[in-house]
Amino acid sequence: MVIRALVRDATAAPSMHNAQPWRFQYSRRHRVFHLRADLRGSLPHSDPELRALHIGCGAALMNLRVAVAHEGWQAVTRLLPQPADPMVLASVTLTDRLGNDDDPADLYPAVHTRHTSRQPFAEKAIPEPVRRALGDAARRERVSLDFPSGWHLQSVLELILEAEARNLTDADSATDLARFTRSAEDTRAATEGVPEYAFGPRRRGGKAPMRDFAGGKTIPGREAVDFETSPQLALLSTAQDRPEDWLRSGMALERVLLLATLEGLATSFVTQALEWHELRWPLRDPTSGMAYVQMVLRLGYGRPGTRTPRRPVAEVLDVEP
Repeated sequence: MVIRALVRDATAAPSMHNAQPWRFQYSRRHRVFHLRADLRGSLPHSDPELRALHIGCGAALMNLRVAVAHEGWQAVTRLLPQPADPMVLASVTLTDRLGNDDDPADLYPAVHTRHTSRQPFAEKAIPEPVRRALGDAARRERVSLDFPSGWHLQSVLELILEAEARNLTDADSATDLARFTRSAEDTRAATEGVPEYAFGPRRRGGKAPMRDFAGGKTIPGREAVDFETSPQLALLSTAQDRPEDWLRSGMALERVLLLATLEGLATSFVTQALEWHELRWPLRDPTSGMAYVQMVLRLGYGRPGTRTPRRPVAEVLDVEP
């Protein structure tokens, strides 16, 4: 069934801690998808305003748009189409056969090969043409993507290290992390969260800002390795900080990730400083007109990421006549 396949593609998107905070409704009569927030995927302490939830749903929305285009259809996307119901985040209406002007179908080969990599990356600079292409991809969703350098990069790294230290000693952060991580002995159904095999190695050296998904606990057999000393980070930013901006940031995020995957780049997320209100604001470049950092990405050349579990389509899709 095409509708199920489209939703399977959509749910290949990333979300914070792989919480998968989305649900889809499809009306056959109106040929429209509705994307709803699923609060089962919320993180009460790390994401109290549901900003990260909206970003994850925006990433799934981008995948849906790509998959619809891959099937040869145009889609009219509306964000927050029902003000009376804030859990309805977007609608996607299938209209005519696809034209050439708005075709994101070329990104489709990366939908199921894009995975978060928590491995070290090579000390190899991303070529400037690739950086420009990634920036252009973000701008197509009205979001800015910038690669900090010099004092700004050092400031961002320091803020992330401060946030990671807080997370390791904060009981509420630990609760959010424990809910969406899976040890090898975990008996819960493996349909969400980050399993132990995807934690990646411990950082022995280097400056790459890595989250310890083990929460500081020792995992037998987990190796420690050196990460890159010159991490390449990218900031996704918006001029405003509304739910619409969060959704657009999610769409831009996934568009950038899909293109990066096609360009042979490995990617991961650096969200620690975004989880602390007083640390998020200083992430911005004060010389930029983009006041609100929505996501920090780490990019480079290295081993591709590992696939993490997804909920079955039957659990996230409702089909109406």
